[in-house]
Amino acid sequence: MRVILLMGSGSDLPVAEEICRVLDRFGVPWERRVASAHKSIRYLLSLLEAWEADQQPKVYITIAGRSNALSGVVDASVAAPVIACPPYSDRFAGADLFSSLRMPSGVAPGVVLEPEAAALLAVKILALGDPGLQQRVREYQAELTGQVLAADEKLRATS
Repeated sequence: MRVILLMGSGSDLPVAEEICRVLDRFGVPWERRVASAHKSIRYLLSLLEAWEADQQPKVYITIAGRSNALSGVVDASVAAPVIACPPYSDRFAGADLFSSLRMPSGVAPGVVLEPEAAALLAVKILALGDPGLQQRVREYQAELTGQVLAADEKLRATS
């Protein structure tokens, strides 16, 4: 199994690095590549064809801002799940996000705005076929619950 991170440009690397940190925590292998749906479509399609020929379970995470054709092209070209994680930009008051939300019929990448959450969704999808990974997700959730309960206990102790 693996997660394939596709960035529309090299400037998307910081978002990819956040995602990779979470994937590493769960022991999920990943691969990062840069391929633009606008500027290098033939290259992108050749990458997708090679990945799709490999039958191992996979999830794609696309990272592209502005006019996010990358997520739609990837989703329309593969059978595996696609998660769009567009980087937020203050330019245009964040309206760039609309290009990730509005897709043509038959094209359905999920959109998750936070890199950590996009990675977690990919992990949960892959965990459907991996009991060990499911257990690591449960342990992570228990850790988060413990943090909340500890914060509540600390608050109650100081009140």
